[in-house]
Amino acid sequence: MSDLPLPPLPPLPDLLVPLAESPRRSALCLDFDGTLAAIVDDPVAARPLPGVADLLARLAAHLGLVAVISGRPASFLQSVLASPSGVRLIGLYGLEEVGGDGRLILAPGAAPWEAVITEVVALARATAPAGIYVEPKGLTMTLHWRNAPGGADWVSAFVAQQSEARGLAVHSGRHELELRPPLAVDKGTVVRRLTVGFDAVAAFGDDIGDLPTFDALAELSTTGVAVARVAAIDAESPAVVADRADLVVEGPAGAVALLERLAQAWE
Repeated sequence: MSDLPLPPLPPLPDLLVPLAESPRRSALCLDFDGTLAAIVDDPVAARPLPGVADLLARLAAHLGLVAVISGRPASFLQSVLASPSGVRLIGLYGLEEVGGDGRLILAPGAAPWEAVITEVVALARATAPAGIYVEPKGLTMTLHWRNAPGGADWVSAFVAQQSEARGLAVHSGRHELELRPPLAVDKGTVVRRLTVGFDAVAAFGDDIGDLPTFDALAELSTTGVAVARVAAIDAESPAVVADRADLVVEGPAGAVALLERLAQAWE
């Protein structure tokens, strides 16, 4: 568990009032790393801030939809969040989801790519310089150079070669590059699918991978849906994330405090 202290609860921003006033007609879509959990050197060690799992369940008891949509495997989310009641857990940017029976549901066309990713993971582990962390995720894999600053060039070259040779898509993040199946699936496509028919939608995120979510909300706003794009920002956050947001908070602690304030609107 992170021991980051939570700041004093802010007042509920005007952008989130529509969710508070009409919760059953509202949806909430949340990133995990950097939003519900602090960024850490070892990705496997990431854990939600204290009380987050209970907070998500409290929000889901009122809102029409609460979904955690992450680049992490859905099984990882299931493990660290303990499957909070009423919360949808969607991993690998929409390539997999924890079903109602606890089993994973894969996106159409995703399954055959697992064997390809397994081969790439083995090659990366055999050839990566010291300090490069190879993170296998089943249907995707990520190479991290946070602990090997000089390894960025090697990661870029390896990812480019594997992308060309195997037809994999490349996505960037904080001190990392990821290889994924070349499927038309990202956080934005997930949000568009899940939020059909809602009158208000809020999304929280912190990194490049959350921009498709923000873009999806921008589209929803043109149809009369009330939207709130919340960026959880720290010292290394890409500037474009804050630029695309309607509201900026200070890292995971600020995001969780704002979610707590929303939950208290009904308590």
